Amino acid sequence: MSGHSKWSTIKHQKGATDAKRGQLFTKLTREIIVAVREGGSNPEGNVRLRLAIQKARDNSMPMENIERAIRRGSGGVDGATMVEMVLEGYGPGGTAILVQALSDNRNRTVQEVRNIFSRSGGSLVESGSVAWLFDSKGLITIEADDLDTEMLTLLAIDAGAEDVNAEDTHIEIYTRPDELFAVRNTLEQAKIPMVSAELCMAPKTTLKLDENKALQTLKLLHRLEELDEVQGVFSNVNFSNAVLEKYQEQV
Repeated sequence: MSGHSKWSTIKHQKGATDAKRGQLFTKLTREIIVAVREGGSNPEGNVRLRLAIQKARDNSMPMENIERAIRRGSGGVDGATMVEMVLEGYGPGGTAILVQALSDNRNRTVQEVRNIFSRSGGSLVESGSVAWLFDSKGLITIEADDLDTEMLTLLAIDAGAEDVNAEDTHIEIYTRPDELFAVRNTLEQAKIPMVSAELCMAPKTTLKLDENKALQTLKLLHRLEELDEVQGVFSNVNFSNAVLEKYQEQV
């Protein structure tokens, strides 16, 4: 399942500018509003809302913005109805890609996503063609630094984690979706700093691409992420550190 956190790290780094942060806040606000409308405004009884609020806090979204989004969701009539969708496609080299979106105009969003796939040498496919290659997981990403990986692995597994994957610069901890909060809380109590803790679609197996196709795929993922309606993008590519470094030099 390795590779997701590397791409996530790039997204966090690229999101540092005011413009990127503003776009991120828009996406986070949308997720909070939909979560409230779906399950109510009490985070204790609404896991999706609790996750959305935690993700907003992790990305330094002001509390007043979070509270405003909750009020908008509770009002029920403020703004157009958002439609949730998962679009599936193939990218360069047969890369499997899932796109999660929230939109007030399904046809427009599908067309925008299709155009990006087409311009990047990929294509949208029918529902179910790609989704079976992924599992819903909780994912906690930690900067490796000087952490004792063996100690961290035992701590995470004892707290309910399913898998721990140590990379050169980051450690990925995978959990069942319903165990994400429990594992996160255990790590927080142990004062272990986290880059992110979120739900993701983790590939059951990963794909390795040559450098050219890997760079093309990263550009495709980035273009998809740039769409306002897109909430999450997941692929089954295990990007090498060398490819990621080269991509960062180009953008």
